Amino acid sequence: MQKLIQKANVLIEALPYIQSFRDSTVVVKAGGSFMENREALRGVLKDLVLLECFGIRVVLVHGGGKAINARLKAEQVETKFINGLRYTCDKTIRIVDDVLHNTINAELAATIRELGGKPCPVSGKNVLRAERIFEKDAAGNELDLGFVGQVVNVDTEQIGWITARREIPVVTPLAKDMNGVVYNINADMAACKVAALLKARKLVFLSDVPGILRDPKDEASLISTIRASEVPAMVADGTLSGGMLPKVNSAVAALNAGCEKVHMIDGRIAHSLLLEIFTDQGIGTQIIQ
Repeated sequence: MQKLIQKANVLIEALPYIQSFRDSTVVVKAGGSFMENREALRGVLKDLVLLECFGIRVVLVHGGGKAINARLKAEQVETKFINGLRYTCDKTIRIVDDVLHNTINAELAATIRELGGKPCPVSGKNVLRAERIFEKDAAGNELDLGFVGQVVNVDTEQIGWITARREIPVVTPLAKDMNGVVYNINADMAACKVAALLKARKLVFLSDVPGILRDPKDEASLISTIRASEVPAMVADGTLSGGMLPKVNSAVAALNAGCEKVHMIDGRIAHSLLLEIFTDQGIGTQIIQ
């Protein structure tokens, strides 16, 4: 009997958070090698189903870097990154499109359905509008990234229709420009734009790291809170670099556009998503204004 009472007490303790977040939007971005961990991924998707049952409008944006790298290697297509973004030639974009839609998105939707949720597979090509982007080297020279874009608009109305039906949109990070050209979008940047234009209560990044580390080799150096104003200095001193740069810069843009908080947490930890949303302390790094 005591164990049953303890379970009931846990629900009662979570009640204020459930009431606070009901009918609000939470955008979750899943990526990193933790997606290869079937048990961890299944746990995260189960948490998403539970959040939706609590009346929270959940939007899932997913990456697929590991699976894409494996397919590119199998087809002997060179993988190259420039400032944390994947160089994308015409052959690469076709492989990325196929893996994201027909493998990863399909598997995520099937698992959510198996867990009793109601997924709605959504191609980013249908809801995300993009423009081509270029990077610059240290000398300021323009670097060609191929078919790589940034999201400039989101069909929030269509996403809203899906969440209003109490379904979970599962969105791929691809987009089209005004001419119908398909672009590869950094999934972190795509999730940030979706969260910004949906005015999400929270944007949560789930990956295979505990958050932002002062020392990348020391998980004990986790930074629990970062203010947007601190980001430029952290870039200058090298704390933020590589693939973390587009993630954090986009997170700051999302905050500036109306998203309330951005969290970066380890998806390998059981129920990390619930711990981040339904506790005061949280477990990863939060970025705030």
